Amino acid sequence: MTPPAAPSTASSAPLRILITGSAGFVGSHLVERFLGEGHTVIGVDNYISGQPQNTALFLGHPHFRFLEADVVQGIPYGGEPLDWVMHFASPASPPHYQQYPIETLMVGAQGTQNGLELAHRHGARFFLASTSEVYGDPLVHPQPETYWGNVNPNGVRSCYDEGKRYAEAITMAYHRTLGVDTRIIRIFNTYGPRMRLDDGRVITNFVDQALRGEPLTIYGNGSQTRSFQYIDDLVEGISRLMAVAYHEPVNLGNPDEYTMLNLVEVMEGVLGRTLELRYEPLPGDDPKKRKPDITVAGTLLRWKPQVQLEVGLTRTLERL
Repeated sequence: MTPPAAPSTASSAPLRILITGSAGFVGSHLVERFLGEGHTVIGVDNYISGQPQNTALFLGHPHFRFLEADVVQGIPYGGEPLDWVMHFASPASPPHYQQYPIETLMVGAQGTQNGLELAHRHGARFFLASTSEVYGDPLVHPQPETYWGNVNPNGVRSCYDEGKRYAEAITMAYHRTLGVDTRIIRIFNTYGPRMRLDDGRVITNFVDQALRGEPLTIYGNGSQTRSFQYIDDLVEGISRLMAVAYHEPVNLGNPDEYTMLNLVEVMEGVLGRTLELRYEPLPGDDPKKRKPDITVAGTLLRWKPQVQLEVGLTRTLERL
């Protein structure tokens, strides 16, 4: 007998959902999912790292509305009552947040508070996109949600790491003090169609360099590890968490762990050719290991990643 499907937005009544960062990589996939399920979506973005072409995908949809705004300055929404405020606005790759460190800190701090205030006024639920970067360069492996992290508070990555740690803190404060119904996810490395090729993270770097016929850049000796999650798996996990009353952080990532040299081998298999390598020094505060413990997501959401890396890379390359 087939077990019943886990609760998710796919089986809920129509919702009105406001998504900050709607023109970003993850945000645009959420817009697509929710519109496809019959929900109404209000997208908000200022295009500091989002892409106008992602908004253009949905502008003709009768249940989509877009607000171009910087959520640090406020969220100019004055429509019907919201069911969800989902805060996905932020530069998320090292080159982007290091280019905009003040803006990154502010969207994690003031942007999160503005989203929480909007949710509180509407009696809506609030969903925070946090990150595995809150674990820093971890001393515990794999990383469970109970691990407090090993983060440099004033290093070159601190604008993102500490901005997200603060965002989690203020989200829990609004939940505990004001009763806002909140969710928090910690997103591990996610890839797929609509990622910017100048994103700066390893998969987009490798894809961009391979397509240009350039050597792939390996930082350090290539022994550092990452765990790669395809975007569809992440969106499914988000959808399921929205249907469960759970307020502590939840890791969403793929526990299959690859060194950077392992990733090169997978890329070579997908592309069917040998790739040349170029070695560069490790960037500052670059984590040596990254792998999620997804026990909570598995137990709570009956969720685990479904898309193998070779399949996800093939899909990504097909949709560039």
